[in-house]
Amino acid sequence: MKEGLISFRGIKEGIYIYIKEGDFNHIKQELIEKLKKSIDFFKGANILGIKGEDLSKNQKEELLQIIKDEYKLSLSEEGLPSYLEPEEVYEDITDSMTKFINSTIRSGQVIEYDGSIVIIGDVNPGALIRAKGNIVILGTLRGVAHAGIDGNDKAIVAAYDLQPTQLRIGNIIGRKPDGEIIASKLPEVAKSHNGEVFIEPYLRKTNR
Repeated sequence: MKEGLISFRGIKEGIYIYIKEGDFNHIKQELIEKLKKSIDFFKGANILGIKGEDLSKNQKEELLQIIKDEYKLSLSEEGLPSYLEPEEVYEDITDSMTKFINSTIRSGQVIEYDGSIVIIGDVNPGALIRAKGNIVILGTLRGVAHAGIDGNDKAIVAAYDLQPTQLRIGNIIGRKPDGEIIASKLPEVAKSHNGEVFIEPYLRKTNR
């Protein structure tokens, strides 16, 4: 099957799914495989729509039905009928590709990519991840992560568990908090704001 037909791109309101030209059956299969591998990460996230110039309206609706019916993910009401381009996007990242790596990144390994990076696994101490776009870790980040390496401070770093040796977004270096770090038990996202890096839960807590 042809790889790299699908990429996920986030804005603060949710996630858009971008699809390149390719066989529609391959597109469906890749979407199902990627959602299946990272379903816990996408639960609670808002899927805003699908962008793909070579897809018909019926094909987009079929993919959105898979997302809604089989994986029970939240779909934006405006996403289904309009497939609108997001008004606010991460600058200089929206046209980048996404590299998926299905393995644990071990000490001494360096992963670098001109787009965004999604790692399905852990990043161990001594490993380095560098991306011009976003970095998403479907596991624990204990190594070094540098998103927006071209100076883009609108990039993000997200992980199930953020325990980085060093975290950097654009030209801003995050500082470890004083004292013991208490795990939030929720996926977390690091963003820059006013020259500092902040970490917050990626998924909102539901009311009991």
